[in-house]
Amino acid sequence: MDGIAGTSVAGAVGPVGGKPMAAGYGGQSMSATLRRVMVRRPAEATGPGDWEAFGYRHPIDAATTGAEHAAFVRTLRAEGVEVIEENGDPAGELDAIFAYDPSLMTDAGAVLLRMGKPERGDEVAMHHRTYDRLGIPIAGRIEAPGTVEGGDTLWLDDRTLAVGRGYRTNAAGIAQLRQILGEQGVEVIAVDLPHWHGPAECLHLMSLISPVGADLAVVYPSLLPVSFVELLDERGWRTVEVPEAEFESLGCNVLALAPGVCLMIEGNPRTRAGLEAAGCRVLTYAGDEISHNREGGPTCLTRPLWRSDEA
Repeated sequence: MDGIAGTSVAGAVGPVGGKPMAAGYGGQSMSATLRRVMVRRPAEATGPGDWEAFGYRHPIDAATTGAEHAAFVRTLRAEGVEVIEENGDPAGELDAIFAYDPSLMTDAGAVLLRMGKPERGDEVAMHHRTYDRLGIPIAGRIEAPGTVEGGDTLWLDDRTLAVGRGYRTNAAGIAQLRQILGEQGVEVIAVDLPHWHGPAECLHLMSLISPVGADLAVVYPSLLPVSFVELLDERGWRTVEVPEAEFESLGCNVLALAPGVCLMIEGNPRTRAGLEAAGCRVLTYAGDEISHNREGGPTCLTRPLWRSDEA
């Protein structure tokens, strides 16, 4: 494990478990104001059949993919988010666009994860290079035989991380993550995920829940375990339920830009109406290629580097 203490782009890191002393990285929250985020431009395909190996719905339209991703980035910047836009990922690394998965940001720096999908194994090193360039320290890493994908990690509060146990994140990975974060005073709660369509299709914990406020989340309760629903109830969470018709169109994948301000993909009007009824301001983006084809929404497309509601 690399050292936890270090220097961020904008300032020094406080004690282990403490928040950064200055802006740059950290924020153990899903909904505090998003200050800084990493995205990765779509990598080129190596051949016309690449989309099948990654399980996409249809062949990639490169021009539309690029245009949609650029518009997505403009939306983030228009909301005042600093976007670290990484490019130059090797051809064929098509899932690298889903920047949320290969690492986890904590107040002590980044945790490098280990992907459960074999085709994505090289993405962790890409994130490591980005963090080295930005001066963000590495707080730990998941080693074999452990696997953890970021889409299975969810901050319930700044001292509690829920982690989905499924086909992409295993018990060994959760145990390692519990040890790493335990040094920061963070409790890790394992959440069993359903079989759904099996290991060939990705079902992350964040496929089923997206927090958009400190106690408000979009949820698809039909696939959540009873124990996790009860935990949310015990903690006083309010929920906006995604209807059956909008689950596979990524209605449950919503990115909080600030408490009560969120970004979701176009085409889920009932979920949007539920969010607005709960007092949220909702932005949408066009994502036929970057989201629907690849089955990953706005949370998947971003790796938050710094969240903070402090002025």
